[in-house]
Amino acid sequence: MFLSESSNHRSRSLPLDREVDGQSHAQRPSYYPGLAGKVVVCTGAAAGIGLAMAHAFARHDAHLVLLDVNPDTLSAAQASLRQQYPDIDVDAICVSVMDSEAVERAFQAIDARYGRVDVLLNNAGISMNRPTLTLAPDDWRRAVDINLNGLFYCCQQAAQRMTRDGSGVILNTASMYGIVAAPERAAYCASKAAVVALSKSLALEWAPHGVRVNAICPGYIRTDLVNDLVARGALDADVLAARTPMRRLGTPEEIAEAALFLASDGAAFVTGHAYVADGGWTANGYL
Repeated sequence: MFLSESSNHRSRSLPLDREVDGQSHAQRPSYYPGLAGKVVVCTGAAAGIGLAMAHAFARHDAHLVLLDVNPDTLSAAQASLRQQYPDIDVDAICVSVMDSEAVERAFQAIDARYGRVDVLLNNAGISMNRPTLTLAPDDWRRAVDINLNGLFYCCQQAAQRMTRDGSGVILNTASMYGIVAAPERAAYCASKAAVVALSKSLALEWAPHGVRVNAICPGYIRTDLVNDLVARGALDADVLAARTPMRRLGTPEEIAEAALFLASDGAAFVTGHAYVADGGWTANGYL
């Protein structure tokens, strides 16, 4: 199940002289020390926002289980994280979140190895930009299956363990287009709005069991996918930046910082919230 499974999990402290971003661990401030040693499961972890989240939690000494459907990029991400953060466990499972039985087997493997899940970063998703009049049923189903159904399967599996243990955090990656809308994105907007509503419903249901559930709603973020769309002329970065009050696109690392906060004890009273990080896009009603 695991890709290149590492040695058995054990509690380890981080050497004080370890270098991170040009600073030793002793010099670099640790804003969320409570994340150290946590078991963090990240879906869509091989690239983009998911990979940035994995790096952010690794820097805070959490142990990682990376889930992704692409075995090659997943293996590369795992190898890179292991090289940069040798003092944490980095495991990887190649799985499609659309397959509920495969997701269940993945969480059973995580449970067998670690005995718990502390944080779920539910990041797997796809875009779907099509004129709605000609949107194929298969494209509609694919967007809903990945963005909503797959996210739900992971929530359910993680929460079965978290409610058993009386604690846990689930962060579901939605979108600013789950808050506001855009043309020719019916499947994307509908599925991401459903993620926001689902997150709120699960937050209410699981709060008495010590489990917090929130949604992160990014705006336009400079991922490799967006950069490729810009390079091919499918998106105009200057137009998007001009529409954004902060006059720029966001970075995956900025979304990862939001995830760190929401997963930390600093957000212990935050649940059922749609945390929008869009440079002011959804607040802007003025031209």
